[in-house]
Amino acid sequence: MTTTATQLKHDVRDLALATQGRQRIEWAGREMPVLRQIQERFAQTKPLAGVRLTACCHVTTETAHLAIALKNGGADALLIASNPLSTQDDVAASLVADYGVPVFAMKGEDNATYLRHVQTALDHRPNIIIDDGSDVVATLVKERQHQLSDIIGTTEETTTGIVRLKAMFNDGVLSFPAMNVNDADTKHFFDNRYGTGQSTLDGIIRATNVLLAGKTVVVAGYGWCGKGVALRARGMGANVIVTEINPVRAIEAVMDGFRVMPMAEAAPLGNLFVTVTGNKHVIRKEHFEVMKDGAMVCNSGHFDIEIDLKALKQMATEVKQVRDFTEQYCLSSGKSVIVLGEGRLVNLAAAEGHPSAVMDMSFANQALACEYLVTQRGSLTPGLHSVPEEVDQEIARLKLKALGLTVDSLTPEQEIYINSWTVGTE
Repeated sequence: MTTTATQLKHDVRDLALATQGRQRIEWAGREMPVLRQIQERFAQTKPLAGVRLTACCHVTTETAHLAIALKNGGADALLIASNPLSTQDDVAASLVADYGVPVFAMKGEDNATYLRHVQTALDHRPNIIIDDGSDVVATLVKERQHQLSDIIGTTEETTTGIVRLKAMFNDGVLSFPAMNVNDADTKHFFDNRYGTGQSTLDGIIRATNVLLAGKTVVVAGYGWCGKGVALRARGMGANVIVTEINPVRAIEAVMDGFRVMPMAEAAPLGNLFVTVTGNKHVIRKEHFEVMKDGAMVCNSGHFDIEIDLKALKQMATEVKQVRDFTEQYCLSSGKSVIVLGEGRLVNLAAAEGHPSAVMDMSFANQALACEYLVTQRGSLTPGLHSVPEEVDQEIARLKLKALGLTVDSLTPEQEIYINSWTVGTE
């Protein structure tokens, strides 16, 4: 931990990277018109004035614009990384040096450093926590009970984090409101499907430079992220197999034209495996044992537990790095399994994450959810709350406006019709 000339505490790789980071932040801003409009309004109205805010996010060029919006809104904001491999070091440096945001994040930080940064985030004594996976909230609940009275609320934008928050609430330990940003339409329809779909394949291709056309790609999970990955893989000529535990999603995948089968049946067939379930050990020992020689496995779910790497390491006679973010596990059978991005989010470990255009809407939701928590302080009950529909609609309208598009509006006659039960067949 060091102190800059501006007296900002931080823990970043190298402040000399700030110039490059600022250029990349400015470039990303070209594709983020919705958040830019929120930044401008926040600068005038200061809805977060006096609020201490901790954000645990992937430290990318897009996240930088969220941090700027929060600071413009008057928040005393601090940023840590939500994943050890997702930080862009030049962006972290620029946020400290150019934008005055305390950042504690380095690409490749070990678990001890990550956990120390979580404690730093809580040392900030936040009133609002923006979380990505709910590690900060979980640590607060388990270890910092005396700080619960400081909390106005939290916002969460990952499926994994929402699952954890629901479990906390069911166990009676979530004593404050949590905004479910993940399920906002302008988040999951676009970020999860189009963002994850494109950026996951981008990470895979950057790490391996393989041709996907003609390959058999196994996608574990057919939620919005899985839909996006399957769609993009098929678009690049891959033969896609989907594995699922949810029968409704399995039928949907079949109707969308994909083969559906259990992982045990897919394991001998796949050339590339992508997990996007949010669950633990989706690919494990019995699957590695029957995979083709050279099969590649990667994860695009939040935590690095979807692939049972501990079991794979025990099976391996040798592990060697063959490319950046690409490790070959040589097995006693003579076959090998290739792991991308250490089993962490491959789109951030080996690439740059989601395109700015989709993160524009996701982070607009985050910023407005924070504002909502402040304006509704004292009136929201503990537990999960949806982003208000009017906020979702406003973000969509702003995005359409930025794209130069307009939509139809109801005529007075149509308004009467859809709100009436007396008018039917004429």
